[in-house]
Formats: sequence, structure tokens, C-alpha cells
Amino acid sequence: MATVVVEGDKLVLRLTSAEHLEALHGDVDVPLASVRSVEVLTNAMSAVHGIRFGTGIPGRVAVGTFTTKSARIFAVVHHRDRGGVRVRLSGAEFDELVVSAPDPDAVAQSIPVTSP
Repeated sequence: MATVVVEGDKLVLRLTSAEHLEALHGDVDVPLASVRSVEVLTNAMSAVHGIRFGTGIPGRVAVGTFTTKSARIFAVVHHRDRGGVRVRLSGAEFDELVVSAPDPDAVAQSIPVTSP
């Protein structure tokens, strides 16, 4: 299961080996200064949409990059963990990170938010 950690001045989304393959992408790190908001989601799967580059099984798995007209989303969402967090970013490779987590409240509280 992917983990979100703060390392120095970066927010790091660390993927498992299997998730690296599913996402066709390595770990994601962004400057903490890019974090604009953090939202706890009761259903992380519903926050993922768009054209997918990675692995997706509707309602079960969404891992990789998802592109819409207005955003690039990097997601690591597994059905077994229905809750999760959405991290909105500015000036980073992705506009949002969506990650499922067994304790989304704890993950959200661990991420410092920079005011816009």
C-alpha cells in the first residue's frame, strides 16, 4: 500500500514495487510549498476519473496518471481501502494526488498546507 510521508521540504508518495508496475511510474515527490489543500475522502475511488495511463479496474483499482481537461491526477486507490485523501497542488507535475489509506484522517493531519 502506498504511503504519504513528509521528508524535509517535500511530500513523498512512496509506492510499493507492485504499485510501481501498476502505475508505470516511480515514487512521486513534490515540494511542500506546492500543497494547497488536503481533503479526506470517504470514497477515494469516486475522485479518480479521466484518461488513464496505468492500471484501472472500474470500482476496484485506479493506479497511475489520470488526465482530464482541467487536471492531471496521480492516483493510488485500492477498493479495499475505500477512504483516502486528495492533495491539491499548484506548480507541480500533478494537480492532485489521490491516495487510499486505512486512516485517511491521520494522513491528512500529517500533511502541512501552504496558503495560496
